[in-house]
Amino acid sequence: MHLFQQNTPSDFDAALGHLPIIDLGSYLNGDTGALDLVAADIARACGATGFFYISNHGVPPALIDATFAESRRFHALPLEAKQALALDSNNLGYLPMNASMQKHSTVHKATKPNQNESFFVTHDRGTDHPDVVARRPFRGVNRWPIGVPGFCEGVMNYFCALNALGQRLLPAFSVALGMPADFLDAYFADENNATLRMLHYPPTVMEDNDFGTAPHTDNSFMTILARMDVPGLAIRLPSGEWLSPPLIPDTFLVNIGNVLRRMSNDRFMSTPHGVIVDGKNDRYSLAYFHSPNPYATIDVAPSCISANHPAKHEPRLYADLIHEFFSANYFHQKDHSIIKMENRYE
Repeated sequence: MHLFQQNTPSDFDAALGHLPIIDLGSYLNGDTGALDLVAADIARACGATGFFYISNHGVPPALIDATFAESRRFHALPLEAKQALALDSNNLGYLPMNASMQKHSTVHKATKPNQNESFFVTHDRGTDHPDVVARRPFRGVNRWPIGVPGFCEGVMNYFCALNALGQRLLPAFSVALGMPADFLDAYFADENNATLRMLHYPPTVMEDNDFGTAPHTDNSFMTILARMDVPGLAIRLPSGEWLSPPLIPDTFLVNIGNVLRRMSNDRFMSTPHGVIVDGKNDRYSLAYFHSPNPYATIDVAPSCISANHPAKHEPRLYADLIHEFFSANYFHQKDHSIIKMENRYE
């Protein structure tokens, strides 16, 4: 029996029983009292499963649809055109099929590569950007296909919309942590770390321990996921059951990652999840990862520490956490010598 087939409640009512829909309309409008209400909803969801839907998020449906069309256009390119954009040391560019494995995962022992291909982009920096000139890690340049007019502009329109949404959610997450609304601002200042991963999954070839993406937790602060109508995602509930969250129109599915879990002193859950595409149809998804500046030190929020609950995590530079994650999960990173990273952070 495959892992995801163990007691999987997949009906709509079961999902909504575990994953709330948080309406952001009043919050994004700046209505009085909306911040505290949304923060309370986020705190409950993060403490229960670490997953929730958001509605009235302000990202136009036409922009989401257009970005899915751009993703299909990219993944339909000849393999050699995509391989010309091979993923670099900053994890920007094209990741081919069977080129990653969830070795960093603490929730599942991966023995097979992931059956997906992906295209990664971040803030669209110019080659004259000071951090690019200095070759500062995790401050790279996007890699764009040649002869695909409008692709860069379309993808970056979506990236910028999601980055703006992520930034606007920070006050609610700050209050959810029990801190002032501006608590997280310093962590995300001076260009936060953000990545859009445009994923393509063919139907999963099922043999032994095969996955489109093996079970894992995200290395981000939070992930905002857009999906099309081909199912495949499953999340592991605290009970150990696997839940397939349904596609709810006009919503994003949000989950928190290991950064926020650390900051909450494990009060909030970074929940394991993975993908198996069962059937004959290809699956596409847009996973946007919103995280602090790589050179911010991730520590436990003071509100989450007490005499009875001391800090469970030592302060860590986020760049170090990214480096560990990349080195463990991506085959191409093993080809790079392990640089004394601390010498490049200055």
